[in-house]
Amino acid sequence: MNIAIITGASSGIGREFALQIDKNNSLDEIWLVARRRERLEALSKELRAKVRIVSLDLLKPESFTDLEGLLKAESPQISYLVNASGFGAMGDWREISNEVQMQMIDLNVKALVSITNICIPYMKKGSSIIEMGSASVFNPLPYFNVYASTKSFVRHYTRALHEELKPDGINVTVVCPGWVRTEFFDHTNDDNVRYSPKKYSPMVEATDVVRRALRDVKKNKALSIYGAFTKMQHILAKILPHSLIMRIWKGMLKENE
Repeated sequence: MNIAIITGASSGIGREFALQIDKNNSLDEIWLVARRRERLEALSKELRAKVRIVSLDLLKPESFTDLEGLLKAESPQISYLVNASGFGAMGDWREISNEVQMQMIDLNVKALVSITNICIPYMKKGSSIIEMGSASVFNPLPYFNVYASTKSFVRHYTRALHEELKPDGINVTVVCPGWVRTEFFDHTNDDNVRYSPKKYSPMVEATDVVRRALRDVKKNKALSIYGAFTKMQHILAKILPHSLIMRIWKGMLKENE
């Protein structure tokens, strides 16, 4: 059985990956992973492939045991693994509770690595792993510090894994978009903190980010970046001192009352 596994499939970029990967006629099933079962059920009605709904809360350790048990029982071949679960919260270290900061690390880092490790044994030559990074990986971001740091981990982890799995013919790509029009901003808490961006610009569509990512995956690229603005960020982060970039970033923030 040839499958794709997509985490964070209930909304945003994860949902868009499901819609576009569904066009691959070689898949027997798409496994949709997220907490909100009702969202996954609604999405399944839009897909042509057979869908398996795997309702898991990836902040709970038992979720990984459940997924591992399901894979052992079914013994599929995984053609695509998309790790799109994650969230971010904006604010300085005093404005975001320690609990929320640890949840960002648990979901954006620990869950991603756990699922990747669980799935690799079921992948063969030609399989692809897609990990969601962010344009925030290019430099440190004050007031977005934990989120940006988790995504920086994902970038380095993914690019290293890309080299490790080359001999096996398994491609690993980190996708690093800028601001994407999704529900992500419903959870950033930017209205309740002292500093937040004056404007989320330029905003791009998830459809375009995913289309570019899948194109880059086919080319076995380790890094996928969509849009001229984000590409410019990537280049400037290599040229300018991070101290200067952080000052520029702070100049793009507004002070809330």
